[in-house]
Amino acid sequence: MPSDSQAAARPRGLLAGVRPYLQREPIAALLLGISSGFPYAMIGATLTTRLAQDGIDKKSVTAFSLAFLVYNLKFLWAPLVDATRLPLLGRLGQRVSWLLLTGALVMAAVLWLGALDPKADLMRVAIAAVSVGIAGATFDIVIDAYRIELLKPEQLGVGSGMSQYGWRIGSVAAASLALYLAAHGGWSLAYAACAAFALPAMAAGLIFGEPARHTVVAPRRGLLQAWDAVAGPLLEFLRRRGALLVLLFVLLHKIGDTLANLTVRLLLNDLGFSNEEIATWDVGVGFFAYLIGIFVGGALYAQLGMKRSVLVSLVLMAVSNLSFAWLAHTGHSNTLLAFTIGFENFASGIGGVVVVAYLSALCNLAYTATQFALLSAAASVVGRLVTGTTAGALIESLGYVNFYLLTTVVALPGVFLYLFMLRAGLVERSLGDAGRTSA
Repeated sequence: MPSDSQAAARPRGLLAGVRPYLQREPIAALLLGISSGFPYAMIGATLTTRLAQDGIDKKSVTAFSLAFLVYNLKFLWAPLVDATRLPLLGRLGQRVSWLLLTGALVMAAVLWLGALDPKADLMRVAIAAVSVGIAGATFDIVIDAYRIELLKPEQLGVGSGMSQYGWRIGSVAAASLALYLAAHGGWSLAYAACAAFALPAMAAGLIFGEPARHTVVAPRRGLLQAWDAVAGPLLEFLRRRGALLVLLFVLLHKIGDTLANLTVRLLLNDLGFSNEEIATWDVGVGFFAYLIGIFVGGALYAQLGMKRSVLVSLVLMAVSNLSFAWLAHTGHSNTLLAFTIGFENFASGIGGVVVVAYLSALCNLAYTATQFALLSAAASVVGRLVTGTTAGALIESLGYVNFYLLTTVVALPGVFLYLFMLRAGLVERSLGDAGRTSA
């Protein structure tokens, strides 16, 4: 039997574990994550389902994943977000003013996409999807910079977890709402309603204000200013020991995961799952499994530290792709779909916490927007390129089972490279001051 003192200590221990999540900075990260997640859903699973139901062929559907490429190119214009002060709105602060502007742009782009008919003009739908991607990617640039600068170094793990909670809430809520409203009122109404998911991040900027850790780089004139804005963040990163290996790891580690996730709705459609089954098992079960994964990821981060917890997450994300092959082999099965989606989202939840915390810790506070944009864009660029250019053809030639087995194999190089980085001590030595300094 536990002693009275031990029993009394348990609530305090539980409260101590929960308290970091109730601080103002992690709560802001939650709101930011909600708005960050919904544009992805609008041009991801939701648009894929809409196109498939409209009878668009698989190659055209998977080609729409190229709209995500703008997320991978966002580092090209991230220096503008770091360096440009907006007129009028700029009085609210560099990060807050950009939050408001980009949030409004995302809402406008989503409304436009929803108003178009894929069967009448597929090219215009593609342009609108890319517009949502550009606006959403720019919104992400600001959101990520705001989150990293608002969080203290010791809050990066908790803040990453809360951001992932928010991202999943935003993406799942928007995807579920879109499916429901599309069934009852059409896709235009669905997209119009989902545009409101941009508001939480905009509200967070107004409520919490400009982040205290935002570092303003001393301005230089003319070509020197342009050079500092564009080349400065990259050169600062490349001067670190092992920087090229870190970039290679970031490029490789999510290839298999990205390939699997961006094609899963095609699998479900071909296996005959209805919208209601997709909403229940893919969206519903996936949502709760992801939340559990985030909680476990936070616990692993606290118990094992950043380095070992990242390794665990990489292995789990690679193995989870095997469950998609199992589902493809078995066929229509709600039980197996629940397991497959649950396992994949559980692994992704863990990775979402620890890998995002690692990428955040790599940033220099003088170039937060640009460096995180570069790192987060690089994280899935290869997988998205392959998905958009060859995934549909690979599925048709290999079949779903062999395709998902292939996604497991291509995830392994990232795992082995990270193991090498661990043994060489490069993981810790490559960190920026966002992960080192005290607020």
